[in-house]
Amino acid sequence: MGYHNDPETPDVFRTPIGQVFVRTHLGEAPAIEAADWTLTVDGLVERPLEIGLSALLELPQTRVTSVHECLGNPLNPDVPTRAVANLEWTGVALSAVLALAGPSAGARHLWLEGADTGSFAGESGLTYLKDLPLEEGGAAVLLAHRVNGEPLPRQHGFPVRAVVPGMFGTNSVKWLRRITLAAERPEHLFTTRLYTRAVPGSEERVPAREIDVSSKLLTPRDGARVPAGVCELAGRAWSSTEVTSVEVSVDDGPWRPAVLEPRGAQPAWQRFALDHDLAPGPHRVRARATDAVGRVQPLAGTRNHVHEIRLTAGTEHEHE
Repeated sequence: MGYHNDPETPDVFRTPIGQVFVRTHLGEAPAIEAADWTLTVDGLVERPLEIGLSALLELPQTRVTSVHECLGNPLNPDVPTRAVANLEWTGVALSAVLALAGPSAGARHLWLEGADTGSFAGESGLTYLKDLPLEEGGAAVLLAHRVNGEPLPRQHGFPVRAVVPGMFGTNSVKWLRRITLAAERPEHLFTTRLYTRAVPGSEERVPAREIDVSSKLLTPRDGARVPAGVCELAGRAWSSTEVTSVEVSVDDGPWRPAVLEPRGAQPAWQRFALDHDLAPGPHRVRARATDAVGRVQPLAGTRNHVHEIRLTAGTEHEHE
């Protein structure tokens, strides 16, 4: 898997595409010409179809601003990566394309296949394949061809990728080339063997789909030197549902509620901020979020455990 170094995520609502993490499982991003791209829809459908980009662009277009988060390395899924962005996607609802194909009565699952091929974790001859329940995926998936108002860059899935708001990025298949409707889930490295995890309180492993409740401190930067005195400690929080509170702790002090912006109608991230009077010297700052279904970021030991940064506060003379 290609894990490009992540630049610092800026404390802005919409992440500049040049600062978004890049992940590839099967080697280099495939080079696909827009005129050559087609999407095949087959399997348990009444009318198998093949649609090109120009025909896709003639269908009703929609925009969605949503959190886009990497689960992390599937070989070490509990290690936090905190690779996250908030992006505006433009595309066609998958439901519009499925309506053209006409799902058969026995269809229960969507198989989403990318154009990238290669080897991973000792297996060769792979394509990147993910699956979703038809009822859920058919309503949620966007076939995106633009991000932040611009055509998708090659490394982010040009010319068309799937986007599944509220789910980890592994489910948002890049370089999408085929959608198969089937009665069963596919047995595949990226569906049933990797990208699975146990639900809290259970040993049963399920597909890694719904994103966790999380938060990330962005201002000041980790390792920053700041003037002593009142300092705004701010960042972004997100979940598969709305985040309802964020608390901040400084130097293992009490958890204090931060001011949290509402999420609004779009599945986007939310800004939080707390003013704190920093004494001169080093400081440890932590943040934890709670969402609308009561999930709270764990203190340690999981991929989404509380984020912390280290700061050093000094006098004005020290910062001249």
